[in-house]
Amino acid sequence: MSLDIKKIPAESFERVQIDSSHAERITKPSLSFWQDAWLRIRKNKAAIASIFILVFIIIMAFVGPMVSPHDAETQTITHANLPPKVPGLEKLGIFDGVGTLAGKEVDLYEMKKVDTYYWFGTDGLGRDMFSRAWEGTQISLLIAFVAAVIDMVIGVAYGGISGYYGGRTDDIMQRIVEILYGIPTLVIVILMLLVMEPGVTAIVIAITLTGWIGMSRIVRGQVLKFKNQEFVLASRTLGAGNGRIISRHILPNILGVIIINTMFTIPTAIFFEAFLSFIGLGLQAPDASLGTLINDGYKVIRFQPHILLYPSIILSLLMIAFNLLGDGLRDAFDPKMKD
Repeated sequence: MSLDIKKIPAESFERVQIDSSHAERITKPSLSFWQDAWLRIRKNKAAIASIFILVFIIIMAFVGPMVSPHDAETQTITHANLPPKVPGLEKLGIFDGVGTLAGKEVDLYEMKKVDTYYWFGTDGLGRDMFSRAWEGTQISLLIAFVAAVIDMVIGVAYGGISGYYGGRTDDIMQRIVEILYGIPTLVIVILMLLVMEPGVTAIVIAITLTGWIGMSRIVRGQVLKFKNQEFVLASRTLGAGNGRIISRHILPNILGVIIINTMFTIPTAIFFEAFLSFIGLGLQAPDASLGTLINDGYKVIRFQPHILLYPSIILSLLMIAFNLLGDGLRDAFDPKMKD
């Protein structure tokens, strides 16, 4: 059934007047780049959970040794190889100080007449594993953050100069990068440790000698992408110098990429430090890091698994949380990921 509009009387139609002042009104508030990124990252539950995990671990790395009743370096041989015992949880049948001795489960705290608690147990020298685990986490985080910051500064400066000036400058700088990239990192680390005394400084230098190459390549590619775009050409036409163009136009546009790459650099540095310490090329006794603690626990995993368990859990949580947070930041900063 068709409707003939001509037969409908004119009185049936209402005259609708449109207010011209509201015709182009913006219904949603304008958001900056960072506000929009924060709104998008809040929707990523994995990234938010990773932030809470990282904040908790970082706080515990500094507060944990202070709240523990035992010092990380004090050796009490009579308290050696004790399993974890936590007040309150012992009544639930967990963390009750019960260990295996000669194939039988016995309360090692009672047997050794220990009247205190060790929340993560003790190692073969009677040192408190709770304090040692968090102090080791502190050292690993320190190495990772320092190495990541140095990599970011060198990589951004090197890649930015190479990409922005181009030509012969770019050719020479990229040939240097290719030479360094062809040298295995482990060889550089071993050479560094032969020249320098093993420690935090040697590990940081060894990681940063070649760690900045990835950042420089990413920054160079982004600078090549933006330096010939219209807004940069307009700024140069208006008389802006190289410093202003880089700081006001190019750098803000690649800042998201720099942050994302830095977030992925931190877990890589943590794992590399743990690997070096595990194979004996990192920190030396009595200094502790997650790698040295895992190495100590690996040797007695059949008899004292708690020595390996807690540093491994902390290292795993750090690796997973940083990678999930990096994924969340990548999605938040990428304009192609907008709904």
